[in-house]
Amino acid sequence: MGKKWEEMSAEERQEARFNTWLSPSGIEFESPEAEAAYKARVTRCKDAVQLKKTPDRVPVFPFFTFMPADLYDVSPGEVMYDTEKLVSVWNKYLEDYRPDYYVSPGLVGTGKCFEVLDFKQYNWPGHGVADSSGYQCIEDEYMLADEYQALIDDPSDFWFRSYLPRIFGALEPLKTLPPFTDIWEMPLICGHLIGFGVPEVQKALKALQEAGRLAFEWAGSIGQFEAGAQAKGFVNGAGGISKAPYDILADTLRGTRNMMSDMFRRPDTVLKAIERIIPLAIKQGLAGVKFSGNPIAFLPLHKGADGFMSDEQFKTFYWPGLKAVILGLIEEGCVPLLFAEGGYNSRLEYLKELPRGHCIWLFDRTDMVQAKELLGDTTCIAGNVPASLILTGTPDQVKDCCKDLVDTAGKGGGYIMSSGTSLDQGKPDTLHAMIDFTKEYGVYR
Repeated sequence: MGKKWEEMSAEERQEARFNTWLSPSGIEFESPEAEAAYKARVTRCKDAVQLKKTPDRVPVFPFFTFMPADLYDVSPGEVMYDTEKLVSVWNKYLEDYRPDYYVSPGLVGTGKCFEVLDFKQYNWPGHGVADSSGYQCIEDEYMLADEYQALIDDPSDFWFRSYLPRIFGALEPLKTLPPFTDIWEMPLICGHLIGFGVPEVQKALKALQEAGRLAFEWAGSIGQFEAGAQAKGFVNGAGGISKAPYDILADTLRGTRNMMSDMFRRPDTVLKAIERIIPLAIKQGLAGVKFSGNPIAFLPLHKGADGFMSDEQFKTFYWPGLKAVILGLIEEGCVPLLFAEGGYNSRLEYLKELPRGHCIWLFDRTDMVQAKELLGDTTCIAGNVPASLILTGTPDQVKDCCKDLVDTAGKGGGYIMSSGTSLDQGKPDTLHAMIDFTKEYGVYR
């Protein structure tokens, strides 16, 4: 009999999750060739991550949001409101370009659901921005400075009665409800349920129910796509998603400017909030990994890049919380995929603190020669094909860039070819150049 989960080391848990990913439950491959392609892609990723065995070649993972829609002259707005079109263009992209890994259409979301809830934190294609545009974040103070303690004391209650009523106009009446934790004994029940009978609250709950119905239908279509893509031999690039604790505060709750002030005005409170968020961020990333059977947990990093804060601030407020989340996910056998947006040249030394063979760092504007020299023995690196080059360059220019990355970052393994940032648009000739050249040139002999 094998070891129980709680008896396994992080390395053993990672191996178990890779084995699950390698043989997905409930998937009937379309052909032996599709099964072989699927397993080769998963193995290629595993070898690149673990740094124990050189992969057969450099894996290739174009990183994107709305790019498949753009490639087939479908607007972002159309795929946000028509799930059939969304799935259709993703399927065409996989068949025509055949990358090793893809970004799930599930990350696009559904505009219908957002409209029902009157979502205020983002503009999205066809709602607040042009049908042809990408997302636009609307930063605001969604958590007030004097509400840190409420978040620390009871995050779920703060989310339900304070945060959600601010970002969803349809749920604003929920702020009038009493805390659920007040309903702890029979004499208190009736009095504390009164708020749920208020017409405005019932209307809010009906909006939430309708949004849930739309999300359930959308999820069914996404699930069918994912099963079909795997049956054809394609591999989703991530199974779960989370964020750095500082980014949850700065992106989602306080806003960039307010968080910059908070680091000076209430540093101890910020650190307490970060400490409270760490286990929540680990649980969020792990939940997606468990559900999907895919060990890759994607973490987009926003506020820790070069120039966003000083090194002392990064060392105090950003890195400890992020490192704790990374280590928590690693302990559960997950493979954190860190998307280091912007430059991380001044942060590379910190990444050496992480254990060998457990992470992927996808870089945007980082010196890849330096990254390989400092991290090549400990972690898989990825990215750095400029989006500008894919959108405005020639196929030969893209090939030259990819050749340089294979020769430097890809030396000896531990590198995944990827665009440096997420693409809303794409050019067929340069995208083909990136994928096809990597498959031909990036072979380890």
